[in-house]
Amino acid sequence: MSNGPLAVRFGAPPSLAPEAGALEIATVEVENMGIVAWREEIAVAYHWLDRRDNPIVWDGRRTPAPPLAPGERATVEVLVRAPIPPGAYRLAFDAVAEHRAWFSELGSEMQALDLDVAPRTGEPHADLPPNVEPAPGWEEHVRRAHADGYGIVAGSIAWHGGPLHPRPRALAPYAPGPGRVPGFGGPLVCPSVLPGIELERLDDVAGLPAFAAPRDEPWIYDGRAVLRARPRSGRRPT
Repeated sequence: MSNGPLAVRFGAPPSLAPEAGALEIATVEVENMGIVAWREEIAVAYHWLDRRDNPIVWDGRRTPAPPLAPGERATVEVLVRAPIPPGAYRLAFDAVAEHRAWFSELGSEMQALDLDVAPRTGEPHADLPPNVEPAPGWEEHVRRAHADGYGIVAGSIAWHGGPLHPRPRALAPYAPGPGRVPGFGGPLVCPSVLPGIELERLDDVAGLPAFAAPRDEPWIYDGRAVLRARPRSGRRPT
């Protein structure tokens, strides 16, 4: 244990049941073992590692630590985002002095827990307009992505307008494709969403409901998850 200015000791390990991509509150006990008081720049955070201590997600969410004099203790409610995909991981709690150093780099021991991250649960919903319906395989791809940890899953659009209604130019980025596209640049059209997640509504894309990609929730675009759309006045896709 470090005896320097910045040092931390963790108490009893918290009990967690993480699901991939989901948030969970961990009750973490910390003690200021250094020789200076903790100020605003001190936070409790975490790293996700594999079972060989290789980093998977190094910079976890920060939770401000309370001001603590040397020797004082406190309990901190740390909001933890589980990694993607499900699997065997090691969760390591750490403290950080922002723009200076992790306490583990200064000699403090992290609090490490070996955890099995489960598939994400929850019944998704997609509010599809009457002129849109899932193509075969859409539900399989969407549910698989949700289980992997993505709270929002958007897919491609197959247009069935016939010669009188060619594919709108606005749908060019949404042509069916080979797989998942992290960081997809367009709005999310007719996405599948897990319960409790609210999305920002944008202007329609070719008459289809569109939403902004969330900033604080895992999401993915998968070109293999195909929705079939037709003009509002046209016949159902065949």
